[in-house]
Amino acid sequence: MRLSRFAALTSAFFVTTALALTGASAAASAQLPTATGYVALGDSYSSGVGAGSYDSASGTCKRSSKAYPALWAAAHSPSSFRFTACSGARTGDVVSGQLGPLDSSTGLVSITVGGNDAGFADTMTTCALQSESACLARVAQARTYIDNTLPGKLDTVYSAISQKAPAAHVVVLGYPRFYKIGGSCFAGLSEKSRTAIDAAADDINGVIAKRAADHGFAFADVNTTFAGHELCSGSAWLHSVTYPVDESYHPTSAGHSGGYLPVFGSAA
Repeated sequence: MRLSRFAALTSAFFVTTALALTGASAAASAQLPTATGYVALGDSYSSGVGAGSYDSASGTCKRSSKAYPALWAAAHSPSSFRFTACSGARTGDVVSGQLGPLDSSTGLVSITVGGNDAGFADTMTTCALQSESACLARVAQARTYIDNTLPGKLDTVYSAISQKAPAAHVVVLGYPRFYKIGGSCFAGLSEKSRTAIDAAADDINGVIAKRAADHGFAFADVNTTFAGHELCSGSAWLHSVTYPVDESYHPTSAGHSGGYLPVFGSAA
């Protein structure tokens, strides 16, 4: 009888303790703020260069109301929306100048970065204005950088985001291939140059996807939506050479609404 009574008392003690701890845990959880704010980081592919309708207050960053971050925020009404992506941004620029809005209340972060580090603008200028051999050499140089140096640069950015916004779901978006090989373009760059440029895009997307995964971030592959809308496709969502030149080889407003937005929305 004494053993039975002791067992009953012991059982009651553990049940009472478990209930108390559960209640305390629930109360603590109820007091934690929900992370719901959205911060859009990155380069011109996130700021919306090429989409038009730029916010004059953003100056040379050229943040567009037609860029995918602004479109997503308008459709989903996050508790806060901070748009710090900027044209020309490299990984170091993101770390030094764009992470200010990130904090424990940030629930969602988007970013495109790495293309400028790899020499995107210079590569395309070389290919557009110089010989095929010069183009291929510059693309090869960019691919070497992508493989050997860019991973460490991305690690620095991604680690800084995690440190400042530990509760955030981070979506890293890639870059579209520029050209439809065997498409409708009969002037301009050679098919060999176009093929090399597309291969470099695949390289940078592969590196970005791997580094994102290793940091626990989602990767959004925009080639799934841009397929059939590359340059030389007859229905391009990318600008070719434009004036002003900074919009060259950037998504149009249709590229943001039809190419970037659906992929980001699925990953967010």
